[in-house]
Amino acid sequence: MEEAIRVFAAVNFLTMGLSHVFQHRAWAEFFVYLHQQGRPGAFANGFLTLFTGSLIVAFHNVWGGLPTVLTVLGWLFVLKAAIIFLFPDVGLRSMARIRPENSRVAIVPGVMFVVIGVALVYSVLQN
Repeated sequence: MEEAIRVFAAVNFLTMGLSHVFQHRAWAEFFVYLHQQGRPGAFANGFLTLFTGSLIVAFHNVWGGLPTVLTVLGWLFVLKAAIIFLFPDVGLRSMARIRPENSRVAIVPGVMFVVIGVALVYSVLQN
């Protein structure tokens, strides 16, 4: 199961990362839209984060070697979702930082997601 979650995460991180890099303006528009929805928009962002994080946490409890990075990211996603659900205004402030005119800031997390995705592919291929 742990390897399956690594494949799931690799596909997700690579896809989302490349999308952040090449479609950063669309991501900015998406977050502007969510922000305009107010607290329900923050909750929508929280649900997306919680889904991925909880899958990782539930099925990838690995605390040794390179796969540990995925376990830690899963817990960070769950923590982020909890903060959004408990304090939606914090989530809204976070989403307000990205606008179409500064959309290139989305490239940085995109590159980070791609690096993590490539590391996960490497981890899967090593088994």
